[in-house]
Amino acid sequence: MHETPEMATGRALDDLSRLLFGHLHRSDQQRWGHVYLQGLLRTHGKKTVRRMAATVTGSEATSSSLHQFVNASPWEWAPVRGRLARWATRSLPVRSWTLAPTVLPKRGDHSPGVHQRFLPEPGRTVNCQLGLGLFLNTGQAHLPVDWRLFLPPRFLQDPAVRDRAKIPATARPQSLGDHALHLVQEMTSWTDGETAPVVADLTTLCDIAPLARRLQGSGHSFVLAIPGQTAIGGAELPPGERPSARALLARHGVRHPAGAGRGIISYETRVHGIRPSGENTRGPGRLLAEWDADAGRPGRIWLTNITDRHPAELLELARSPQGARSAVRRMGEDFGLLDFEGRSFPGWHRHMTLVSAAYTCGLLEDTPPDI
Repeated sequence: MHETPEMATGRALDDLSRLLFGHLHRSDQQRWGHVYLQGLLRTHGKKTVRRMAATVTGSEATSSSLHQFVNASPWEWAPVRGRLARWATRSLPVRSWTLAPTVLPKRGDHSPGVHQRFLPEPGRTVNCQLGLGLFLNTGQAHLPVDWRLFLPPRFLQDPAVRDRAKIPATARPQSLGDHALHLVQEMTSWTDGETAPVVADLTTLCDIAPLARRLQGSGHSFVLAIPGQTAIGGAELPPGERPSARALLARHGVRHPAGAGRGIISYETRVHGIRPSGENTRGPGRLLAEWDADAGRPGRIWLTNITDRHPAELLELARSPQGARSAVRRMGEDFGLLDFEGRSFPGWHRHMTLVSAAYTCGLLEDTPPDI
C-alpha cells in the first residue's frame, strides 16, 4: 500500500514521541506529550489548548489536561531536549550550533520575563519576552534543541513576582551572553564533548567580547558578528594602534572576488578580544565580511577563531543566523511558538520544548532519518 503524507507524519510523530517521552515514568505524561505534539501539528490557526484538544480528541474538555501537562505536571524539560539534541547530532550532518534571539510579544506584565524592549529593526518598543535558542544547522534546516529565557531584575528581586512565576531558587541574574554560554555548555554535555562551531549575531543585545573570550577559553570554535566600530589590535599594527574592525578590513583586508560587484574580504592576525581567561597571549583570529564594491565598504563583520577554512566557507557559516530566524518565524506561524497561555517559568520551558519537537517532526515529513 502506498504511504500517504498523513501516514508518514503519523509514523514520525509516534517515533519522535516515544524517543522524547518514553523515559517518563507516568503513562499519562507520555500520552499527553503525544497529544500536545499532535495538537501543535494538526491544529490550524492559533494553537490554544482548547482548540488543540478539540482537534485531536474531539473534546474541548481535554484542554484542562493539556494545560496541566504543560504548566503543572512535574516532568523535566532538559532530559527531553537532550534526547532531541543527541538524536539530531547522531542522525544529521550538523554544521554549526547557531544561537538565535527570539522576541515573543506579550500582553500584560505577569508572564515570566516580560518587559519593554526597543527593537532596532522595526524601530519600536514592544512588550515581550526575550528567549535565546540553540539551533542545529544541518545545511538544509535549523533544528531548535535548547532554550533560555532572559529574566529582568524584577523577576529575580521581588519574592512575590518570583513566586507567582514559579521561578526556581537557583535562577540568578544573567546577561544574554551568560545564557549563550550556558546553552553551549549544555549542548556540549549532551554530545559528550563533540562540538560544532558556535555562530551568533547578538550585536544589538549584548557585549560580544566576553562571550568570545569565554568560548575561546573553553576550546570552542566560533563565528560571531561584531559591531563595525569595535576596536581591534593586531600583530601587524603599530603598538597601541587599535582601529575599528571596519577600518581595519578596509585598510588591510584581503579581497576574494565573488562576482557581480561583490566578494569576501578577510583580515587574519592575532587579534584582541579573544584572549583566553588567565593568559596574556592573544588567540589566533580572523575578521571577515562581505565586500560591497558599490558601497566601497564591508557589510556585516564577523570575528572567528577558525583560521584553517576558506573565508567563503566561514561566511557560509556566518549566514546561519538567517536560517535560524526563518525557523523562528515558521515556528510562530505554523507550530504555536507564540500561543503559550500559561504564566509560569516551567510552563514556558515545557511549551518551547514541545514546539521545538513539533517543528522537528514537521521537517521529518520530507526527509525522515532513522529515529
